[in-house]
Amino acid sequence: TGVLTAVLFAYAAFSGYQWWRNSQVAEASKLYETMVTAITKGDKDQTLRAANDLQKDFSRTPYAVMSSLVAARIASDAGDSAKAIDYLRWAAKNASDNSYLALAKLRLVSQLIEQGGDQNFAEADQILKEKPIPGFEALWLERRGDWYLIQKKNAEAKASYQEAWKKLDQAKEFPEEARRLLKVKIDAVGGVVQ
Repeated sequence: TGVLTAVLFAYAAFSGYQWWRNSQVAEASKLYETMVTAITKGDKDQTLRAANDLQKDFSRTPYAVMSSLVAARIASDAGDSAKAIDYLRWAAKNASDNSYLALAKLRLVSQLIEQGGDQNFAEADQILKEKPIPGFEALWLERRGDWYLIQKKNAEAKASYQEAWKKLDQAKEFPEEARRLLKVKIDAVGGVVQ
């Protein structure tokens, strides 16, 4: 009887957790839809408010990370790089999906490089020293090249860009504009595309 009771209790707890998790995802989905509507209306304040609410109330759902990536882009486009960096740091810390994690880290590195300053460069360097997320190796190497270039380490930038080109050449799913941009960077540092 004791074993049966324990099994039933465990099943009830598991079922309760699943119900709670599904209800959290459903609520987060509604709030994300509100955010999308605000974006289409051009309402920056409501968009960022929805992203903040998703971070605060539904941080364990994918919607929170997705909204943070979108909010970072909106903040950056509005000239608020500090807010964009905050959103990207949050997404990089809380993403459970590797694709979102890679996007958050790569965009964060780009924002940090763009901001400049020793502290930002050091944070970007720290991120780029991490092992690249599978499937994003070429982009990781490209950002590393960007970091070298801003540090005026042209030889290292060239090597990193050329290694990124090799990886990109092996991954046929990348869009053509990504290849063109990388080729421009390689040409700028005097590299040769093979």
